[in-house]
Amino acid sequence: MRMATIEIDEEVYDALRLPEEERSRTMKQELAVSLYARDVLSFGKARALAEMSAREFQKLLADREIPRHYTEAELAEDLEYAE
Repeated sequence: MRMATIEIDEEVYDALRLPEEERSRTMKQELAVSLYARDVLSFGKARALAEMSAREFQKLLADREIPRHYTEAELAEDLEYAE
């Protein structure tokens, strides 16, 4: 697995209005939501980045009023599953 690091200025990191133990998780979720909303990451990859289940990530998107992007293949799979 390839790991990447994003450097954040210490002053900016310390300015986050979040408890220390929530910062990493919250920043991953925010990045995942932003990249998904811009159609830069697929739902599955954004969900993995956010370290959330599909249901949890879908709820996070719904809470933010971000529509789910469907490819035709995903839509066909969902319709087949719903039958």
